[in-house]
Amino acid sequence: MADELTRLRGGDRRQQLPEEVATYVRELIMSGDVKPGEFLRTEPIAEAVGVSNTPVREGLLSLRSEGFVELVPRRGFVVAPVSRQDVRDLFWAQAQFSAELAARAAKKITPDQLARLEAVNEDFEKAADAGDQEAITRLGHEFHRQLNLAADSHRLTLLLSSVVKHLPNRFYASIEGHVEHTLADHAELVQALRGRHVRKARTIAERHILDGADNVVRILEERGLWADEAE
Repeated sequence: MADELTRLRGGDRRQQLPEEVATYVRELIMSGDVKPGEFLRTEPIAEAVGVSNTPVREGLLSLRSEGFVELVPRRGFVVAPVSRQDVRDLFWAQAQFSAELAARAAKKITPDQLARLEAVNEDFEKAADAGDQEAITRLGHEFHRQLNLAADSHRLTLLLSSVVKHLPNRFYASIEGHVEHTLADHAELVQALRGRHVRKARTIAERHILDGADNVVRILEERGLWADEAE
């Protein structure tokens, strides 16, 4: 039985490795660290993620199906074009799902769930005061996870997750003003949930996501993602 569990866990781990690669490369692309038209070498990616070349290729193939990379015969994988509208569309889709989940949470949230959400937000504030970007990112995700759990809408949450993974989440904490705006939005959202104000919760959640789109586009412009267009 123990051997069987080990085998199954090993299989799960092998399935996770390509997704770890895909997550890493998505972040490189959507944060502007690699540019459209740039070839992706498997060796540096394998070394950065800590895997062999096989899961790197599998991860890149999954990104090909998502439109992030293209496969050039006999040359390898190249970063696919991404436009400003692509970025804004991703934020728009995330905002629609997030707004609906927040509205449902306002109807369904229990006192215990509200207490957990408030506790996470307090920890987020402490991390912001300390300038701990890793904790800021982790607690920001946890805040929204608790909110989505309160909405009790599993399928909608899965759809949201499929959009969120396309966005450059890890560098949000480094965007000037983002953390301050997040603190204000989270506090306002908690207040709306406490009062069961469905429409207000929806509006705050949608605005919170959409406000990030222009900031991310601006950062990507500064990083030269669309420099060739200017030329």
